[in-house]
Amino acid sequence: MSIEAELLRPISTEILTQKHTVEPLQLRQVFGQFATGVTIITTSNEAGEPVGMTASSFNTVSLDPALILWCIGKNTGCFDAFNRCEHFAIHVLNEEQESLSSLFARRGVDRFAGLDYEINEQGVPLLNEFCARLQCSVAARYEGGDHLIMVGRVEAMHTQDHEPLLFHRGHYARIA
Repeated sequence: MSIEAELLRPISTEILTQKHTVEPLQLRQVFGQFATGVTIITTSNEAGEPVGMTASSFNTVSLDPALILWCIGKNTGCFDAFNRCEHFAIHVLNEEQESLSSLFARRGVDRFAGLDYEINEQGVPLLNEFCARLQCSVAARYEGGDHLIMVGRVEAMHTQDHEPLLFHRGHYARIA
């Protein structure tokens, strides 16, 4: 088999499901070396109630078509809402939104109580403060081990002139 064919060969399901001797805590520490932006992802559940969570697993996929991806843990409290939704919004947080990020990372709290937000035509809650906001329709969902990979088609986007909130080595960070 040529090198090109080998590189383009799809990863087999067997490889993805093999158990490795990687310790989760050690892996988390290694992943923590990669500084990321901090986002809040929002949607509505089947009852039309706003749902949201903090996530750092966000990335761009394609410019044409405009696609992004993010990952949600299957044990996350709002997993069912995101697994069933057709639309969601990604809010890239600004450096002043550390407390908002912490709020949306907590379990068992009303994350939207007293919060300044609006609902778009698809029923998705939109925060009014952000660095960037992307309104998306679900383009695909993929299994990713203990996570679900959500691919979204960008339908609308906005930016505000703020510095981003970052996350590195388990702590919030800012651009120096």
